Amino acid sequence: MSRAATTAIRLRDLSVAYHGHPAVHHVSGEFAPGSLTAVVGPNGAGKTSLLAAIMGRLPLAAGAVERPAVGTIAWLPQQSEIDRSFPIRVGDLVAMGHWRRTGSFGAVSAGQRDAVLQALHAVGLAGFVRRPIGELSAGQFQRVLFARVLLQDAPVILLDEPFNAIDARTTADLLALVRRWHAESRTVIAVLHDLDQVRAHFDDTLLLARRCVAWGPTAQVLQAGNLFRARQ
Repeated sequence: MSRAATTAIRLRDLSVAYHGHPAVHHVSGEFAPGSLTAVVGPNGAGKTSLLAAIMGRLPLAAGAVERPAVGTIAWLPQQSEIDRSFPIRVGDLVAMGHWRRTGSFGAVSAGQRDAVLQALHAVGLAGFVRRPIGELSAGQFQRVLFARVLLQDAPVILLDEPFNAIDARTTADLLALVRRWHAESRTVIAVLHDLDQVRAHFDDTLLLARRCVAWGPTAQVLQAGNLFRARQ
C-alpha cells in the first residue's frame, strides 16, 4: 500500500553530539513531503548522526527537529551495525517490518507471512525465506534489509549508506526500489558517497561538513566550489 508523506521534516538550528563530541552544528532546513534527498559530505561530516537525530535515536544538543511520529519513519542502518552472526533466518528478519502492527511478541498472521514472501520476491530473493542471514553475501543481506523496509510501509524512509560495498546489479535493483518509493510520494533521505550516483538519481542534496555547506537541487549543490568548501 502506498503511503504518501504529508508532513515536512524541518531542522531548526539543529546541533547534535555523538559520544560527547560535536557532530552536527546549527543546521536549518526542510525535507519537503515526497522529496528525494541525498546527504553527502566527507567522512566524519555528521551524516549518520543527522539521520539518527531525525529518527530520534540521538539526543539533540540544541535546536529542534519537526517530524512525523517516529513510528511512521522506516530506518535502514549501515550493515556494520547489525550482528550477522545472530542465528536468525531471512524470513524472520524481514517479518520485523511488521513490528508496528504486531508488537514485540505478537504473532505474525498468515497474511503477514504472505507479505514477507512478496517483499522477498520484490527484492529478488524468492526462496530465501528460511536461509540463515549468516550465509548471505553483502548484496543479498542488503536486499533483505530493503525487504524489511518494504513491509514497514512508512511515509518517510531513512537510508544510511544503502549501496555501500554491494555489487552493481544489486545497486541498480535497489535504486529502482528507491525510485518506486519516490513515485509513491514517500519522503526518502539517503546518506551516500558516490556523487555520480547522486547526480543521476537524486533530485535534491544536502552537502554536510558538520555544518550545512549547501542544500537544494543537486546540480546546484554539487558544484566544485561547494565541494571544495566541504573538504576544507
